[in-house]
Formats: sequence, C-alpha cells, structure tokens
Amino acid sequence: MSIASSDIVPFSEARTHLSSLVSEVQAGKEKIITKNGEGVAALIAADRLDHYHRLERAHIHLLCLQEIEAGLADVAAGRHHDARQALTEIKRKRAPSDL
Repeated sequence: MSIASSDIVPFSEARTHLSSLVSEVQAGKEKIITKNGEGVAALIAADRLDHYHRLERAHIHLLCLQEIEAGLADVAAGRHHDARQALTEIKRKRAPSDL
C-alpha cells in the first residue's frame, strides 16, 4: 500500500481529528503522523500491525535457518574447532604470562 500526501498528518491535526482518522484506518487507510515535519508515528489497523509482527518473526526465523545452514556447511567442510579446546586456548591467551 502506498502512502498518499493526504495520509501524512501533522500531530496537531491528528490530535483534533483522531476520530475521523480512526474511521479512515478502519476503512483500510494508513496514516503517518508528523511532528515538526518528521514522521514519528503510524496509525494502522490493529490486525495489520499483528500481520507485520508475524512477518517480522518469520523473517527472523529465516535468518536463523540461514545461519544454521551456513554453520552446517562449515562443519561439513571441516571449518570448525572443538569448543572446549577453543575456550581453553582463549583462556590461555588471556591469562597473564609468568615473567
């Protein structure tokens, strides 16, 4: 959905016309509320917000799956280290040397 210039509403106008803005949102519009000329908030239907949140969670899950796939490919290619050995090596490097 694209935002038309009529969907950009100054905060002062939104405050005085909130009821009519809510009616427009219920009819499927989305509104951007500005303050000092900058967009600061959006007025959207609650079910649309829920949809956006579900999409965001799905995107995060896809990113996690991509990271898992990359990790498994690294293991299959031999690009890995034993975790206990790696931690021991890190601790050894961080320990103050005996001079």
